[in-house]
Amino acid sequence: MANPTKPSSRTTQPTAPPLRPRRLAPPGEWNGPVLLLLLLPTTQGERNSTLVGFGLSAATGFSRSSDLMATCIVASIMSIGRLATALCSAILGALHKLSALPHIEEEHVGVLPSMVEAELPHLPEDLLVQILSRLEIPDLLRASSVCSSWHSAYTTLHSLGQYKRHQTPCLFYTSESAGKNVGCIYSLAEQRTYKITLPDPPIRDRYLIGSSDGWLVTIDDKCEMHLLNPVTREQMALPPVITMEQVNPTYDESGAIVKYENRSQFWHDGVMFSSRSMGSIISPRWQQLFLTGRAFVFSETSTGKLLVVLIRNPFGQLSFARVGDDEWDYLPEYGRYEDCTYKDGLLYAVTTLGEIHAIDLSGPIAMVKVVMGKVMDIGDGDRNTYILHAPWGDVLQIWKTEEDDYIHPSEDDYDAILKNTASIEVYKSDLVEEKLVKINRLQDHVLFVGHNQTLCLRAEEFPSLKANHAYFTDDSQNWITEFKNNRRDIGVFNLEDNSRDELGSPQLWSNWPSPVWITPSLAKLNLILDM
Repeated sequence: MANPTKPSSRTTQPTAPPLRPRRLAPPGEWNGPVLLLLLLPTTQGERNSTLVGFGLSAATGFSRSSDLMATCIVASIMSIGRLATALCSAILGALHKLSALPHIEEEHVGVLPSMVEAELPHLPEDLLVQILSRLEIPDLLRASSVCSSWHSAYTTLHSLGQYKRHQTPCLFYTSESAGKNVGCIYSLAEQRTYKITLPDPPIRDRYLIGSSDGWLVTIDDKCEMHLLNPVTREQMALPPVITMEQVNPTYDESGAIVKYENRSQFWHDGVMFSSRSMGSIISPRWQQLFLTGRAFVFSETSTGKLLVVLIRNPFGQLSFARVGDDEWDYLPEYGRYEDCTYKDGLLYAVTTLGEIHAIDLSGPIAMVKVVMGKVMDIGDGDRNTYILHAPWGDVLQIWKTEEDDYIHPSEDDYDAILKNTASIEVYKSDLVEEKLVKINRLQDHVLFVGHNQTLCLRAEEFPSLKANHAYFTDDSQNWITEFKNNRRDIGVFNLEDNSRDELGSPQLWSNWPSPVWITPSLAKLNLILDM
């Protein structure tokens, strides 16, 4: 391995509400018994707070004075903001447990007679919106079913999008037993799976090529790309691949596309590489699998629209389009990109050789500036390179190296070939000296790498995550597409001792399409398009 310190007119589909209560109680009446005691920070900061308290019920397990005393002790040692979040999660968890109790008959309103009756005070909707905005999305959806006033506050929050809570990333996957149209979201915060029926085309027939800010980017077996929010089930078609200048389709007599010719060219160190020399005429299925590598979704600073960026094979070139565009644009002179991030109106892209480009896509012509030269001369085929802006301001490069857990397979035993993550290294990009400086510990931060927008999060804000660990998924495209039925490499990597843990056992997900990390979001496309 090289020395890293070496210088060098779309239509949105109707959105179905993610969760609707079977029957809502009027304001002031419970659908079930719950304790709610919240300390909400005011705009002055965490030291000042608003105390909100509701009645108690024996069914919640908080009916004794000792429980209240324990809660107050917790309040004295936790920050107010964290306390509100922790209590909300605990309370909504209690709601979920109560859902396993025998169903209340239709003639009953509020709690069962055998329980201590608790009446919910009618709080101003703006205060309820503040409370709900601090919840994880599963808790938020359950809260919307408590009573009509809470559901109204949830609807207001959903329409305004004023969420204060940073959501814990989840694993999005499919399962053969769940059905072709069902997506599964595994919550790291709750260690449980939610299943959602998604719009056509069937999610199991799509390749998941990217995930950013709650949106999945998918490409189906007809090479049609979509932007999909699996939580809201909202979806929009992206421009056809045939609008890319490098893609030339061939049609049969019925007008169906039977093959594509890829005419990509790329100059590197004075040498021109052409896709024609690599066998450029392929079927739609192979176009789906091999020619669209990775995708990213960013909210563009200048327009507020969603910007979709593709890293295209075979040369790692960039194509981009905004939601609502009819065709793709591209950068013809640059390539070998591996990952992208977006900050202050600029797209930052890192190459296989560790070179970083800052790209301004806001004008009629894309402007590219090299902000860091290459740090190696030859790329490593077993290493994936990622880029992100750390919460403390540095630009980081993440190197994930894989190795074969190799058993020489017989001619028909390709299931014996396995790939495993061997190391994950973190480097600070010194843009002045144009070198990489290795970081041995991330302290209280957590990484998420894979076919998602690379993330670095503060562990303090996500109690269910492990500090100084990297959560990874399998994103080696050649491996994924050539060995679709083989086990996927997914787990949690300890950055201090280089050990790894499996994410779950037994494995919940199908191997195809390969699972991706997603940060749940209730964002709505139509709000963005109306801007």
